Amino acid sequence: MVDTSGEDAARSAAALDAAAFTLMSVWSHAHNAPDVPVPSTQLRALFILERGPVNISSLAAGLDALVSSASRLCDRLEAAGLLIRDPGRDRREVTVRLTADGQALLDRLRVRRRAELADVLDAMPAPARAALLWGLAEFHEAASGRDTGGGSFPMLA
Repeated sequence: MVDTSGEDAARSAAALDAAAFTLMSVWSHAHNAPDVPVPSTQLRALFILERGPVNISSLAAGLDALVSSASRLCDRLEAAGLLIRDPGRDRREVTVRLTADGQALLDRLRVRRRAELADVLDAMPAPARAALLWGLAEFHEAASGRDTGGGSFPMLA
């Protein structure tokens, strides 16, 4: 149990860091299943594309990668049938978007993640679960309103 009455920010941050690591382990377990055809970096690209089509430069920025690296990543995702390139009016401007198979993969992963999270939540006492969900909602609100230089933290689904 975390005592927040007089706890300093460093101890609170350490407790949150430990909990976040566990949460991310449960959350990402679904991504490491044998039926997931792509590694985590490519999944990150698919999550970005789920928000809508983008050009390669925007995708690279979202991945914090070089444009050439993002382009090669798109080559692999296109070969796997998970994204499609749409040429623009200008040959230099190519937009990429999810295919139906790419969206189906993300939907399948979302269902699997939520089932694993639900299993953990079901194992918690109801008051602890309610406190956790309230705290996470407050944390989300605080993090979403925070200026990190480029706006809010990127929230991936």
